[in-house]
Amino acid sequence: MGKVALVTGGSRGIGEAISIALQNAGYSAVASYAGNDQAAKAFTEKTGIPAYKFDVADFNACKEAVAKITADVGPVDILVNNAGITRDGTLQKMTPEDWQAVIQTNLSSCYNMCKNVIDGMRERGFGRIVNIGSINGQAGQYGQVNYAAAKSGIHGFTKALAQEGASKGITVNAIAPGYVETDMVRAVPEKVLEKIIAKIPVGRLGQVEDISRAILFLVADEASFITGSTMSINGGQHMY
Repeated sequence: MGKVALVTGGSRGIGEAISIALQNAGYSAVASYAGNDQAAKAFTEKTGIPAYKFDVADFNACKEAVAKITADVGPVDILVNNAGITRDGTLQKMTPEDWQAVIQTNLSSCYNMCKNVIDGMRERGFGRIVNIGSINGQAGQYGQVNYAAAKSGIHGFTKALAQEGASKGITVNAIAPGYVETDMVRAVPEKVLEKIIAKIPVGRLGQVEDISRAILFLVADEASFITGSTMSINGGQHMY
């Protein structure tokens, strides 16, 4: 069996593409999901990739899940922190609950997951961590102070943890996707979507495979000299 690769939020959208790409590349892919049992079941039936249900915003739930995955599949060598939610609204209208939900699920989850795999990676002298940021964490976005703050925090978290893991064979990098053609983006009204695409120099939305290919590059054994970096995949929309 190949190295164990855990993808949070790995049963749908970009996460699903990452999980499948890792499996096809010979890794033992494992996905996590938050609540959509039907989608997770369909994902596992289609791919054969096991999906574990737990809340990445809950530290103890992450600890228990990592222990179970280790027992069932093996120790986690590769972690992709992809899980995320949105609770959009201007600051004037944003509730404390909407702020906390996004910060905990999108940012604190990176701490929760990394904390529970980092010791094993250090002991084995190998680890690959990739955190999924966002163009909106780099450039900001109206109505997303919570999401932009969380994703911007991921970029700083990545750089700091990269320095801690470098001497132990652990690389920590981030990917900042732009607008990618997922169910969430497809739900945007057509006129709004046209305006978004008009701002992308390459003239199209990203595809989930654009992200999954970058993941494979960063988690490879040969990528050991790349750490603390953020790869922007946005069609030139924001050159950071």
